[in-house]
Amino acid sequence: MNRPTLAWKLYVGAFYAFLFAPLLIVAIFAFNASQFPSPPWQGFTLEWFIGTGVVFGKPGVLVDPIWLDSIANSFKVAIPVALLAVIIGTVNAWVLERAEFRGKTVLAMMMILPLVIPGVVLGISILAFFSRLANGLEDWLQTDLDFLRPGLPLVVLGQLSFILTIATLIIAARLRKFDRSLEEAAFDLGASRARVLRTITLPFLSPALVGAGLVALLMSFENFNTTLMLVGSEAPLPIAMYGQMREGASPAINAVSLMLMLAMGGTASLFALTSKQR
Repeated sequence: MNRPTLAWKLYVGAFYAFLFAPLLIVAIFAFNASQFPSPPWQGFTLEWFIGTGVVFGKPGVLVDPIWLDSIANSFKVAIPVALLAVIIGTVNAWVLERAEFRGKTVLAMMMILPLVIPGVVLGISILAFFSRLANGLEDWLQTDLDFLRPGLPLVVLGQLSFILTIATLIIAARLRKFDRSLEEAAFDLGASRARVLRTITLPFLSPALVGAGLVALLMSFENFNTTLMLVGSEAPLPIAMYGQMREGASPAINAVSLMLMLAMGGTASLFALTSKQR
């Protein structure tokens, strides 16, 4: 086996430096005792995480109601998106892998379209559609339909429109590997369809279900383009970060970014370890 050359080592080092150097700088300056999120280094502090605002005039991320509300709003969106993506994605995967009908290939190709449509275009399209739908239904029913207006419910629908496709593909890939003779053997032994689904099929799919849920959760948390077009007065975390950057960047942005990196990286690593064990 040939040993890596010096050029190869330099290339790999430069590649990983390009990937992780900006993240490392963000992580370091989240602890900088300065009102600016950039050099020079002024000393170590935890004020941007747990500070009350006495030192720098702004409270830390874990104390500031603005940041806490935005994190809560992100969970209000991400959890429904993840649950719906897993449930509907499982049904979609079952239809694509088990059912036979005319136009199945066309349907599968149409399902992938939201992945290639820019998020801004997707958000504007959803906003225009539901706004017109809300206007028509409100005139007909003579009542307000706020859930069809910009706000968290519409953000859930907007994010689900493309995250659902990814969840479906993950679950379908796992279902494609399933040995259907196991189901047939269970049916021959007298098991009902519900029991086969509960004891054989779903346990086999569980790694994909968990993986699809985590992917949907992480993608929902970090989504910006589609969310920006559909958000109302309750801003999820990426929109709140964008608003704070427009007002003037501070190390609080670095602190939030570090927390997101640790949470998402830890979640992804945990899932990778549990998947290997299974």
